[in-house]
Amino acid sequence: MTDARSAGRVGVLVPVVFDEYFARILHGVADAVYEQRLRLMLWPTRHEHAREVALLEELREATDGGLLVLPEQSSEELLHALSDGYPLVVIDPLVPLDARIPSVAAANASGAEQAIQYLIDLGHRRIGAIAGPPGWVATEERRRAYRGTLAAAGIPFDPALELEADFDFESGTQAAVALLDTVRPPTAIFAFSDMIAIGAMRAARARGIGIPDELSIVGFDDTAYATVVHPALTTVRQPLNEMGATAVELLVRLMRKEPVDTLHLEPFTRLVVRETTSPPRVGG
Repeated sequence: MTDARSAGRVGVLVPVVFDEYFARILHGVADAVYEQRLRLMLWPTRHEHAREVALLEELREATDGGLLVLPEQSSEELLHALSDGYPLVVIDPLVPLDARIPSVAAANASGAEQAIQYLIDLGHRRIGAIAGPPGWVATEERRRAYRGTLAAAGIPFDPALELEADFDFESGTQAAVALLDTVRPPTAIFAFSDMIAIGAMRAARARGIGIPDELSIVGFDDTAYATVVHPALTTVRQPLNEMGATAVELLVRLMRKEPVDTLHLEPFTRLVVRETTSPPRVGG
């Protein structure tokens, strides 16, 4: 199989190409591939597990190394792909992976800690969270940071203030409606994605709740939508371009069989403060 691979080619399995989240990762990949004077090949998987498995076999035959963005394959399947020495790197693992599988992911916990600590410093004490799908790496790391930062500040965790949603607008709206309808609604909401946060903004407006005077909202991602909505969204910036470039750098070292300090890299996240956050009106 090794002889069939075209020299200098990197293959990428990505669910979709034109979604902003994936497009920004691919932008970083493309720039880094160009700098390395490699050739880039794309395979859209359409979020279909069987298609992803089949395309990974094609990728192994046609390239020197592979990048898998948010793959749905299990550790066992990915370890099988690595078993004959084919180098690959996972970008933004969907679920926890075996430690032997190289990966690059945003510092989810650090970003969530920054968001919650910022809200605490503003004076909020009833801080709701709209998490992503359970079991996802991004969801669980942000969830642990949310609860842990509250605990470190001496704020008891209230299960009624933590709900789950998909990483999209409609689901975020529905979850925010449920939070705002509680007997003691939160004065701030930490949404695990920008689209969830924008859904929460819509839910607040539908109830005549002012943002940020009556409700502060923080998102996660810092997509283009964060600056288009009004008021502009305070959010955690994921270094998506850097994640793509870092994955290429790690993959190239593995392709060249060069030593690496770690198989798992986490580019920094940082809080970007805009207009959807302020101190609570009366206490927290």
